[in-house]
Amino acid sequence: MINVTLNQTEFEYDIHSLLKAFFPKEDVEIYYTKEAESDKKNVACTSHFGGNGEDATNYFEVFYEPDAVTVEWRNHDKIRFPVDFSNRNEVRNILKRNIYRMLERGLLQSLPWGTLTGIRPVKIPMKLLEQGKCEEEIFSHMKETYLASDEKTALSIAIAERELKLLSAIDYENGYSLYIGIPFCPSTCLYCSFTSYPLTAWEDQVDAYLDALEKEIDFTAKACVAKKLNAVYIGGGTPTTLNPRQINRLISKLRDSFDFTHCLEFTVEAGRPDSITEEKLLVLKEHGISRISINPQTMKQETLDIIGRRHSVQQTVDSFLLARKLGFDNINMDLIIGLPEETLDDVRHTLEQVKALAPDSLTVHSLAVKRAAALNIYKDYYEKMQMENTMGHMQLCAEYCDSMGLFPYYLYRQKGMAGNMENVGYAKEGKAGVYNILIMEEKQTIMALGAGASTKFVTQELREDGNRYIKRAENVKDVKNYMERIDEMIDRKRKYL
Repeated sequence: MINVTLNQTEFEYDIHSLLKAFFPKEDVEIYYTKEAESDKKNVACTSHFGGNGEDATNYFEVFYEPDAVTVEWRNHDKIRFPVDFSNRNEVRNILKRNIYRMLERGLLQSLPWGTLTGIRPVKIPMKLLEQGKCEEEIFSHMKETYLASDEKTALSIAIAERELKLLSAIDYENGYSLYIGIPFCPSTCLYCSFTSYPLTAWEDQVDAYLDALEKEIDFTAKACVAKKLNAVYIGGGTPTTLNPRQINRLISKLRDSFDFTHCLEFTVEAGRPDSITEEKLLVLKEHGISRISINPQTMKQETLDIIGRRHSVQQTVDSFLLARKLGFDNINMDLIIGLPEETLDDVRHTLEQVKALAPDSLTVHSLAVKRAAALNIYKDYYEKMQMENTMGHMQLCAEYCDSMGLFPYYLYRQKGMAGNMENVGYAKEGKAGVYNILIMEEKQTIMALGAGASTKFVTQELREDGNRYIKRAENVKDVKNYMERIDEMIDRKRKYL
């Protein structure tokens, strides 16, 4: 347990996130003095009042003064540093740097991303590049402001430069992209927290779900008729749990409803190899789908069995080769690093097999254990298993991708990531996933349809921090509720449009 006491309700979330980065397996609780409690309004993380922290393994106190901050790590360290509260963003950075250095000294441990705990670190160099800053200026800023490692700083700058080039054809103001969610899977994976339901329990309801989805499609097509559709992504769940007739029905509806003149990319996440058949792939091919994803996560059969994938390594290979045989020339594969009982040699074995298949892009995910995932719900059992991800693991992936002619083109992070690392998308020249960049960089509206989908309305007006204003309209996750409340889901979007 990590206990933190504050005398003001300032920067709770930032302190909480940084401590979780250093102590990923510990609960972090925020407490308040009476002075802070009287002024407390919207607290960003779990909070309690009145705790004294005596039973905590680690106890921190953050005391705000008019022109300084004192941070005490009981029985370890205490520091006081001046701040100018007129610049809130700068105060946040100074506070995080000082806490970071305190923890770094005490634990003899550094974090690859330094004080950065957000999920979109590439946004920082992207913004600076758009302001005309050179690589050297950006490198210094990342190092001095966020204490990021040389490797991660260089990676984020390289990706930002590629993203700017890839997005040069995107119309931010008059364009939009489309996400279609299919919330069904052959089975639920151990690490999964997405909106996903076993197909066996919902098979007789899939067409009714498509009925509701088509109603949302009709509304969206009419509402966005004056805008240019730039990218379409059908995800889930596993879209290829739909049968061939249902896949044809859905894509035909999309083709009939939207103008694809300006569409640069149409992706279908085939995902699970055990959901892929030749007939389904032929339907995708007939509709001119330009990009698909076949995701093994690992090529170690014992790990697949542990995480509940219910397909074999050979099924992954067979599905990939079948797609190549049918003429698919833009195939992505996903891997997860840090899965239970996987060693560095296991990761190398997976990369060797993936290299033999030669995908057009490869997304390397660091395992992120979410609250709703079985891996977290039954953590007392799974914590006994080895789950490791290090700079060495990610460097190995980078080296293999380089040997396959794949370059890093997008990056994002999640809470609870193994080794405090990141997810990186690698691709051959001309095969990068434009939608993946758009969803991360938040420069364009993403209309999201289906159960659990979250629409992001992105305005072109900039906030004081240089980011665009974003409004969200979230659909309910439960499939039955989505079908029954589809008119309400549409109304949520209508009020923003």
